[in-house]
Amino acid sequence: MYHCFEIDGVDHQVWLSASRRDYRLHLRDQVIAPVGFAHHSNSSGILNIAGESEPVRFVIDGDMIHVHIRGRTRTLRYRDPLQTLASVSQEASSLVARAPMPGVVVTTTVSPGQSVTAGMALMMIESMKLETIIRSPQDGVVDRIHFKEGESFERDAALVTLSKEGR
Repeated sequence: MYHCFEIDGVDHQVWLSASRRDYRLHLRDQVIAPVGFAHHSNSSGILNIAGESEPVRFVIDGDMIHVHIRGRTRTLRYRDPLQTLASVSQEASSLVARAPMPGVVVTTTVSPGQSVTAGMALMMIESMKLETIIRSPQDGVVDRIHFKEGESFERDAALVTLSKEGR
């Protein structure tokens, strides 16, 4: 099973292959085995990776998966493998950091005019009692911050707009 996930603006292709009792995870040139997941409830379970077990909480919202593991929350966007392989460059959309889920702005760590690098923290949001860091999708300059601390927003709302450096 081939899958593609976007994490912090970067696409990651993974391949799951079945073995006798569990799965093998193929990530780049690395094979991680065994990999398994045991559901405890609709939003939690135990993830087993190479003999290590970790409790996991998660929320699935359409193509977005919010995962809380080892004290950190990560947001993954599932990308349909066929659409990922067939998609054209969407350079303009990479200039906007969007809300992965509805929520409220907790803190903003940048200001208009500030240069940022890909992956740099722009703001922290809270949704369903989970805090998530919104990171820059690419290098650029902060053009506009759309929401102030304490303001709420909907899923896919533009949170921070960047402009390319040198414009």
